Amino acid sequence: MAAISNKAAMSSDAVETYPEVIEKLKRLYKTRIRPVEELYSFQQFHSPLLEDADFEAAPMVMLLGQYSVGKTSFIRYMLERDFPSQRIGPEPTTDRFVAVMYGEEDRVVPGAAASIRKDKPFQGLDKFGVSFLSKFEVAECPSPILEKVTFIDTPGVLSGEKQRLGRTYDFVETCEWFAERSDLILLLFDAHKLDISDEFKRSIEALRGHDDKIRVVLNKSDMVNSQQLMRVYGALMWSLGKVFATPEVVRVYIGSFWDQPLHNSENQALFEAEEQDLMADLRYLPRNAAVRKINELVKRARLVKVHALLISHLRGEMPSMFGKGKKQKALLDGMLEVFKTVMRQHQLPPGDFPDLERFKARAAEYEFNKFPKLNMSMIESMNSVLAADIPQLLELIAPVDDGAGPSSPPPNPFGASDSDWAIGPEEKQKWDSYFVKMGPVAGKLSGASAKPAMVASKLDTTTLRDIWTLADIDRDGHLDADEFAVCMHLLQQKKNAPGSPLPTALPANLVPPSKRGGSEASPFD
Repeated sequence: MAAISNKAAMSSDAVETYPEVIEKLKRLYKTRIRPVEELYSFQQFHSPLLEDADFEAAPMVMLLGQYSVGKTSFIRYMLERDFPSQRIGPEPTTDRFVAVMYGEEDRVVPGAAASIRKDKPFQGLDKFGVSFLSKFEVAECPSPILEKVTFIDTPGVLSGEKQRLGRTYDFVETCEWFAERSDLILLLFDAHKLDISDEFKRSIEALRGHDDKIRVVLNKSDMVNSQQLMRVYGALMWSLGKVFATPEVVRVYIGSFWDQPLHNSENQALFEAEEQDLMADLRYLPRNAAVRKINELVKRARLVKVHALLISHLRGEMPSMFGKGKKQKALLDGMLEVFKTVMRQHQLPPGDFPDLERFKARAAEYEFNKFPKLNMSMIESMNSVLAADIPQLLELIAPVDDGAGPSSPPPNPFGASDSDWAIGPEEKQKWDSYFVKMGPVAGKLSGASAKPAMVASKLDTTTLRDIWTLADIDRDGHLDADEFAVCMHLLQQKKNAPGSPLPTALPANLVPPSKRGGSEASPFD
């Protein structure tokens, strides 16, 4: 198919890895974020501590789906060769997690050995114990594509009691661990098998917070004709809508990803176009690895901050002498109110809080009165990482414009052109990267989320308030990606020319094309 040339191009692309950015990112984590994690036992509640290999590793692509949907065949198709420990068949064949990575020769590294290798990003898998490590392995082979990405092949998701009783480890929690470290998550479906089992639904729900990484592959689409494919696609979107429960539509790639001739070639042009788009999505990963690692660290730091505040709040609520057991039970029973109290006191967005039931279950294993007190200087130091150090790192990453990224939508002949927008493509890409790392919810930043980035400019509050008012074009109290770009552009202009007054109304050439054609107050009021 036409996309074979795309795979060859992906193998031969020169990729800018920004080693200086990765080194600074590791240093920020080790000196400013990891100490907070260790003090408040973050690794016991959420995720193991990060190691150097987690920052240095090639981008990961995790494949998840029910058995016999073509996950292993997809990887083989991408590599254009077999890989060690590969097993393909119509029955559930892959019974373990397999990390397919680059190596000078074909070999298999058992899970227990891989988890203690400092040059591999799997040290955190120790938390799942020997029962999981016996079901995990690393398959190394000298495929050029694997120099740029690592594929994570997963066992086929089963259903009912087979899933619950057949696994000797927590499948959903393991998927969540890999999802946190993956750059792309592909959910594979067979055109003849669209049902979503309860376990598959729980696995997908565990991916919440990683929505920007998720893509869907409707595989084996050559097994149906055009009319049937239309109905299959509609049924798939209906099934996914019940699981994702968001207004955004997940991107679905349609095709047949294996090396055999198409059974039905009437949709060949569609399959080739879809495959080219998927290859572009994959090629985009190594080129933006540094930005994605920054984004993941920002999400982690925000979760660490909330965790530290929750832990210290629980400790502060405990009596000094008598009734500790009774008080701890009351706090556990009223954990939702604890979340709300911490949220109000520190003006935190709800999206930064952990899963309530999981946090309660982990917290119940500890004595609250032994939790550490709040160390505000450490929290402030971590805040400065988000507000100042991370933006400086993003400044070091030049935008890449080589046509390798995901396809851009065709221009709207009835809309305004981007060419007359004062914010050029390179500047817009820079602010888009910054926007993503700020953790937008439903594509928008609240005032509380955007405020740290604005305050980092060191402009006075009156100026910040005026810039917010100008940038919040639709007056909904939030900034989408275009409005955020306007906001940061105005901030930059004001910093470069502090004596120049701000406009009383947003100039026409600063209004985004998407905005041409009763809100919350400014966060600085």
